Amino acid sequence: MPPPVFVHLRLHSEYSIADGMVRLDEAVARAAGDGMPALALTDLANLFGMVKFYSGARGRGVKPIVGCDVWIAPAATGEGERDRPARLLLLVKHRGGYLRLCELLTQAYFGPRSRGRPEISRAAFANGDNSGLIALSGAALGDVGQSLLMGSSAPAEAAAREWARLFPDSFYIELQRYGQPQAEQLVAASVALAAGLNLPVVATHPVQFLERDDFRAHEARVCIAEGYVLADPRRPRVFTEEQYFKSQAEMQALFADLPEALENSIEIARRCNLSVELGKNRLPQFPVPEGVTLDDYLTQQAEAGLAQRLAQLFPDAAEREERRPEYAARLAFECKTIQQMGFPGYFLIVADFINWAKQNGVPVGPGRGSGAGSLVAYSLGITDLDPLRYGLLFERFLNPERVSMPDFDVDFYQEGRDRVIDYVKRSYGNHAVSQIVTFGTMAAKAVIRDVGRVLDLGFNFVDQFAKLIPNELGITLKDARVKEPAIDERAGREEEIRQLLELAEKLEGLTRNVGMHAGGVLIAPGKLTDFCPLYS
Repeated sequence: MPPPVFVHLRLHSEYSIADGMVRLDEAVARAAGDGMPALALTDLANLFGMVKFYSGARGRGVKPIVGCDVWIAPAATGEGERDRPARLLLLVKHRGGYLRLCELLTQAYFGPRSRGRPEISRAAFANGDNSGLIALSGAALGDVGQSLLMGSSAPAEAAAREWARLFPDSFYIELQRYGQPQAEQLVAASVALAAGLNLPVVATHPVQFLERDDFRAHEARVCIAEGYVLADPRRPRVFTEEQYFKSQAEMQALFADLPEALENSIEIARRCNLSVELGKNRLPQFPVPEGVTLDDYLTQQAEAGLAQRLAQLFPDAAEREERRPEYAARLAFECKTIQQMGFPGYFLIVADFINWAKQNGVPVGPGRGSGAGSLVAYSLGITDLDPLRYGLLFERFLNPERVSMPDFDVDFYQEGRDRVIDYVKRSYGNHAVSQIVTFGTMAAKAVIRDVGRVLDLGFNFVDQFAKLIPNELGITLKDARVKEPAIDERAGREEEIRQLLELAEKLEGLTRNVGMHAGGVLIAPGKLTDFCPLYS
């Protein structure tokens, strides 16, 4: 295989929500098939797809480069006025850079916003160590490129100097040719600026979709997110059909006059070497009395709880003493297993917030799933079912031969759930506790209705067609066409339906929106930003 000549450093996947429709597995497969040694994922203002991308790329022998296309807060130009927002591409060199990116994104989401954009201020870059990040200028969307397009060389030079100061030996002037207006004018001006300031240039290509033929579907995706219809002459048209996943050969031909810009994409890929630890549990520390180990405290609490449970189960003292050895033996076995597997803190944490809820008027379910087979859980108050009475096996819940994180199914009454979450935040700190993000996807019926709207088809017309899709959980459009022949019959004779189906099938299953899990809570052993950025 010939040596690589180019690596894609700009890619907006479906997790960019508003303007990307690349599925991660398909992007990785395309890079691997083209012989690219590496590939970057740089979604807009988020790292939602990072773990999936990292695992998938490594599995295909492609080096994953983690990055983000970020909004830069504009400087105030006068009373109540602001410059246009700019963009900057950040790529992670190593773990320190990843932690820095997590901090910057978190600050952006929890800081002031303009038109809903999470923007990073220039002051934020100045107040921290950026040595673990590589910054690319953003081409026409960056402040350097914006100034050059307006013919303002002095502001462009000042901005480039400032970024180069903030990212020593790690700031590149970005060059792009994807059919955008004034592309050659900007490339020429950018090359001249870089030469004058002795800054390196790099060729990038903003990948928004996989194939050239996906352009119309991508436009529909953007319209769904922004509330436009495809035929609206007034809607912004900021993308071109060239923004597909170009091969190395195509990029080599596109930048044949600037080979050093291609070479620098390879050089940047060499400089990015983030290693992410996956599959290892990181549990928060449960506070125990001084001089008592976590293992001993679990045993003490479980034994005390069992004594209370036995008094309730067997009011007769003689019967209680007769049954005690059986329960004590089971409890000792479970405690030993929990301690060997390193989960005593987990049991104590779960018991703590469940018992707080019970003591503070928040109804809690008795326990569902395999967790009901644990006598320790019953003794600590996590569950309310006696596993020995019902013959429930602890091994179905926790087994040293099948090491996995324990999983309690806990039900809190809806109206008191927020109070429990607040208690957890007070116990472990706001910096260490967060609710979990969720992603809504374009399911079969929903995508038909979304695409129908952006095609400006009548509501009743689209709704009538969407109702042909069988009411089955998880059904796909492909399956629906098999199970309901009327779908293909209508597509065969109606051009509008045919177009509707064609676009919908390309968008089906993509991430559509971001939400918050009603009860899923993450507790970290320290700052959450040591693991991931926070979203608001």
